[in-house]
Amino acid sequence: MTDDRMDERDGDMKAQGVAQVTDADFEAEVLGERGRPVLVEFTADWCGPCRQLAPVLSSIAAEEADRLKVVQIDADSNPGAVTRYGVLSMPTLLVFRDGEPVRQMVGARAKRKLLQELESHLATA
Repeated sequence: MTDDRMDERDGDMKAQGVAQVTDADFEAEVLGERGRPVLVEFTADWCGPCRQLAPVLSSIAAEEADRLKVVQIDADSNPGAVTRYGVLSMPTLLVFRDGEPVRQMVGARAKRKLLQELESHLATA
């Protein structure tokens, strides 16, 4: 087993290639994005389904970079965004377009299902 897989307490739920945002930069990174939607995953270190979703988000972030920005926010460390958007469960996925939330999904899902759910929100490249 590799070191990064063993170190679950230090952020194994983080998806590779997916930027981390915080309460401090949420407005600039998410609300300020124009021209393409932003998929925000509200996640937590203790969340098993979040770890299942991490490779899905990594793949989508790489494949759809021109049409979709994908970021993660740690719900435990960033209560401002959690409260502002009424996030009660992990993982919660919110899609923002031009600074406004336009779609909310709760729970892990397969890549194909997530892409289907996102299709109407993806920017045309």
